Amino acid sequence: MINWQYFPKSDSIPSHLRSVVEIIEHSEDSIKSSSNKLNSNQVLSVLRKSLIDLGFAVEQDKKASGKIKVPVLFGRNGSLEKYFEADAYCQSTGTVVEIEAGRAVTNYQFLKDLFQACVMHDVNYLAIAVRNKYRNNPDFEKAATFFDTLYTSGRMKLPLKGILIIGY
Repeated sequence: MINWQYFPKSDSIPSHLRSVVEIIEHSEDSIKSSSNKLNSNQVLSVLRKSLIDLGFAVEQDKKASGKIKVPVLFGRNGSLEKYFEADAYCQSTGTVVEIEAGRAVTNYQFLKDLFQACVMHDVNYLAIAVRNKYRNNPDFEKAATFFDTLYTSGRMKLPLKGILIIGY
């Protein structure tokens, strides 16, 4: 079963992010963590065409030319000084999508994704897909609880309009 939670909970999910959820729901049989052991690149390859059709630039491979570079800092004469790579990026909505697998929670990759999205230029939304379970650990629940705590406490203000966490 595909699970998802949008934050802040006081807002409804924007339609473009609902479309990302629908792409993952339509691919559930191919990617669900309960019966597949795909790594993040394999999951992304299943979702690639649908994300492109939705208007996302999507990482093609691990070569420099196939990666999606989202600006962070600009140098002299407007040159790109610092960037972070994203699995998928839609410039028109300012949305970054990250697909994670085994290290999503174990290595806190979802927190790195959060940090990077917060400092990326013109990024408004972050969607992170994680396994529902990884090695009997409830990765989706752990990540969702983290974001719930972050938003509920109100102690940290994020520069993003919203975060979507998806469990596959």
